[in-house]
Amino acid sequence: MLKIIWGFVSLFLVVAIFLRAPQNKGLASFATKSNILGSPSSAERFLNNLTAFGILAYFVLAIQLNLSTLNL
Repeated sequence: MLKIIWGFVSLFLVVAIFLRAPQNKGLASFATKSNILGSPSSAERFLNNLTAFGILAYFVLAIQLNLSTLNL
């Protein structure tokens, strides 16, 4: 069960990282800005928090799976 959740967290992190817009400056930055999640700063903050939570969950699950295979 933990391996399935760990797999979903891994896929989520890949998608969350790819969703982040590049931090470029210039005319190209106008094309990448959208108001889907609200203002760009709140959307970026939300994705940062979501990614940090996903990384924390990934590490917790990885440690738990490692300890369960060691039979400690």
